[in-house]
Formats: sequence, structure tokens, C-alpha cells
Amino acid sequence: MVNLTIDGIKVSVPEGSTILQAASEVGIKIPTLCFHPDQSIKANCRVCVCEVEGNRLLQAACAMPVFEGMVVKTRTPKVLDARKTILELILSNHPQDCLNCIRNGNCELQDLAQEYCIRENPFEYKVRGFAKDFSTPSLFRDQDKCILCRRCIEACSVIQSVNALGMEGRGYNSMVVPTLGKALIDSPCVMCGQCIHACPVGAIGEREQIDEFLAAVANPDKVVITQIAPAVRVAIAEEIGMMTGELPMGTFVQGLRQIGFDHVLHTNFTADLTILEEGNELLKRLKEGGTLPMFTSCSPGWINFCETFYPDLLDNLSTCKSPQQMFGALAKTYWAEKMGIDPSKIYSVSIMPCVAKKFEAARPEMNDSGYQDVDLVLTTREIGRLFRMSGLDFSKLPASDFDSWMGKYTGAAVIFGASGGVMEAALRTVYEVVTGKTLEDVNFVATRGITGIKEATVDLDGTVVKVAIANGLANARKLMEQVRAGESPYHFIEIMACPGGCIGGGGQPITKANVKRVERIEAIYVEDEGLPLRKSHDNPEVKTLYEEFLHEPLGHKSHELLHTHYHAKNKKFL
Repeated sequence: MVNLTIDGIKVSVPEGSTILQAASEVGIKIPTLCFHPDQSIKANCRVCVCEVEGNRLLQAACAMPVFEGMVVKTRTPKVLDARKTILELILSNHPQDCLNCIRNGNCELQDLAQEYCIRENPFEYKVRGFAKDFSTPSLFRDQDKCILCRRCIEACSVIQSVNALGMEGRGYNSMVVPTLGKALIDSPCVMCGQCIHACPVGAIGEREQIDEFLAAVANPDKVVITQIAPAVRVAIAEEIGMMTGELPMGTFVQGLRQIGFDHVLHTNFTADLTILEEGNELLKRLKEGGTLPMFTSCSPGWINFCETFYPDLLDNLSTCKSPQQMFGALAKTYWAEKMGIDPSKIYSVSIMPCVAKKFEAARPEMNDSGYQDVDLVLTTREIGRLFRMSGLDFSKLPASDFDSWMGKYTGAAVIFGASGGVMEAALRTVYEVVTGKTLEDVNFVATRGITGIKEATVDLDGTVVKVAIANGLANARKLMEQVRAGESPYHFIEIMACPGGCIGGGGQPITKANVKRVERIEAIYVEDEGLPLRKSHDNPEVKTLYEEFLHEPLGHKSHELLHTHYHAKNKKFL
């Protein structure tokens, strides 16, 4: 332990700690912009400067290691003036359009400008005037708002190993730019959206489609329906001032009806369906010598990654569509028929934790229903904005049930939202299908958690199945290189593009730290534990779907509506 004094307060911290960490131990907040708790130290914004006795120059608290007897001052006039000047310099070439910004009210730079009472700027105001990049259906970039913190670059290159963003130029001309082209679409971007969570300002964000939704609601010829992804409920509470996971499902459903949805259904229904299709596909490959290991196919960011970097391994992907796209195909066929609604009038909206889902819904092959399967994707953040726009008080809203036919789900579907959840859900069903025995303990604890790569071995009455789970694409790359080299010992691999799985998706409420992802995962498993049915094959509505419409897993109708194929990208970034 190292003993030091910060603003007259004595504190002991582990050797190797920084001033920033030591200050937080005694309740002293030091401002930061380039610092991110889950990333490496950059020390390039200098907003966190403080005085260290014996040093002539101010030191960056995020990077300066403590030493025995150190005396630190974090709020002297010299320090406060330096921080304010740094902020004024940043703001001198930052667009002053906060009211029009997607991060208004949730911007780290805006917060610091308010905290340091910046009312007038002594420096010349000059914005460089770059055009916004709307080249992808999932993300936009606003280069003028970039403060060069480089957090997005680390998220993309280190956490995701995609390297779609990099630095160009020097000094005042420095810029964060897409690699291999002027626009984001020209880069190897997989549209996972982790850069959005990393960005402290509004330099990158989701392609907002709230106006399109409101136009659909206002159209009397449209029947507007929605599906809710399993990771959304636990996080939407954060958008409306509640604790993670606190919003009851029935109240959430009522809120969605209030903002204009005619019918409220659940992606969990098709998550259960995915397990029936994907589980049987795995068993077929095991029995008939199909391509192994089989990869899950629910995460569109991961699919984009595989198409871009590992096109030679596309045969390993499950042919199952994601639950979002299965739902879209069934909504305009099976559900439309059950409800007696003309499918041409159905406007299908999915509520997703993921910005890559916007790209997935727009894929040209996703129209097996005879129409575009999913018409619009709104992120958790966009739904939060709609709730706030509508002035809903969730403490007073009555609960409401899901609509019939595609609204029931099991605990197995709920855990799709967490890394390892798809694997656990599949094992719950595959075990009973193979052994014919009842699985008494459905908790496969080895598959859970935020660890980058997890593995487990399951004995199915003498058939040993080895599985692996990866979350975050840098971890996925490790497993993919193993498969490419012919050295993978696994039969089944679950991959989620985002750290923690869908609960950490690019469309979720902005969070700076993995600790929030852990809270969301815990809420997911609490919901699973509380449901009466926890195995996908026990879902009564899924059973009815097979009896009346699909007839059997992997059957002709299933292949027609619920399965697809993927393609190598035209450009290779190997």
C-alpha cells in the first residue's frame, strides 16, 4: 500500500494506483474526457490535471502513479483555471448545437462545461465544417464533434479487433477517420455500435428513425406491431429514471401501447423457436457429419464480422435467421393469418438493444414473407426518447398483457440477452431431446458471466458435446483462428458481438463501464428464475405453431421462412 495526501485527506491505496483512482477512494471527483474505466490510459485531453507537490508542471491524474508521501491538490485556483482553459479550447472548435445533438443531456463535454461555469469563450470559435457520414443504415458520424479522445478507436481495434477507425493528420489537422475510405461504409465496420458507448460526445450515434415510426402510427392504413428483444426490458428502465431491471414487463407493454403500437408481441417467442430450429440443426450436423463447430447466428454484428473477416468459415454458421428476422417472417404470414389481417398493411417494428439490427432488417434476403420481414428497428435508446416525448409516468400506468399467438415465452428465451444465454437455452432443450429425460437443474452456470471466452462439456447420455462462448469480437477472433487452423475441439460455439452479449449492445443506454452490463445480466437471470416455464420446447405457443403451420423443425416451411444464407463481403479485410 502507498500512503499519500489528497486535498488534505490521507489515503492508502495499492501500489500502481493512479491519482484518479486514489481520489475516488476519498470521494473526490476529478473530471475526465479521454479516460474510460475499461480502456487503457491515454492522457491526451488533460482535463484531469492536478498539482503534485515538488512538480513544476500540472500532472494528468488519470496517468500519474502515486508514490509514498505524495501530496496532491485537485482544486487550487491554478488547477481550476487550467481545466477551464482546456475545456474552452475544446469548445472553440466544437459545434454549439447541443439542442440538436443526439447526446443532448447525456454528453460528458456538456456536463463539464456546465460544471466549470463556461458562459463565454475567450478563444476564436472555428468549426471545420465536415459533412456528416450517413453511409451505413446503422450509424452516423459527425466529425466536427470529435474531441480526439480516441476512445472509439480503442473500442473498435482492441475490444472488437475490427480496426474500422484510425487517426489521420497531425496537430490541429488530426482526425479520427474510417480506415480504407472516406466513409464508414467503405471500412470494415461491422456496425456493432460499441464506438457509440465509447464516445463521450455526439461524434457517433445510431441512425435515429423515430420520425419514421411516428409517420407509420399516424397512417390509418397501417397496423403497427412490435417485438421486444429480451435485453431491452432490463435496460429501458435506465432510460426513464428507474433502476436496471425495475420496470415490470406488463407496465412496459402498456407504455408501448400508449405510444401508438396496435399490437405488442415479443422476440422471446422466436428466441424459443430459434432454439428448436438451431438445436435440431446441431443434432443433425452431429449425426450426419455436417460442418462443425456450428456457430450461432443471432448476432448481426457477429454475422457481419464473419462475412468480412472469415468468409471461408460461413458454412460453420447456423442457417437459422436471428429471432428478430424469424419474428418478422412469421408476423406477415402465420400471425397475419391467425389475426385475419392483410399482411401488406402490417408495419413490423422491432425494439432492439443493437444498432446492427437496423442493417440486418434491411438485408435484401430478409423478405421470405413476401414483404420486407421487419420494416423498422428502434433501439432501446430510441424507445426511451419516445417514452419521454409522450410524457408517460410509469409509476401510474396499469399493466397490460402481450397480444395472442406470438407473445408467450420461457426463461430460456429471456437469457438470450446475456452472453452464454443462447448456449444455455440450447443445452436445456438439446439435453431433453437427446436423452428423453427431464432436466431437473436447468442452470448451466459454466456458460454464464462476462468472461471473454467460456467453455463447457455436456454429456448427453454418452454423447459428449464441447461448447464455447465468446462475447466481444476480439474474443471471437481467437476462436475463429482456432477453427481456421483446424484445431478447434468444440462442437458448438456461441458468439455475441458485444461485450456481455445483447445487454451491452450498441443500442442500449449509454454506459461507460462493464459494471452496468453485469447489473443487466443479473436482472436477466432473475427474470428467468421467476418464470414458470424455463425450457424453449415447453412454450405452448411454439408447440401450436409447429402443429398448425411449420409441422416440424427443419421442415420445408421452416427452411422457407426461418433459415437463410450469408455471403462473403465484396471487400476483404483479412
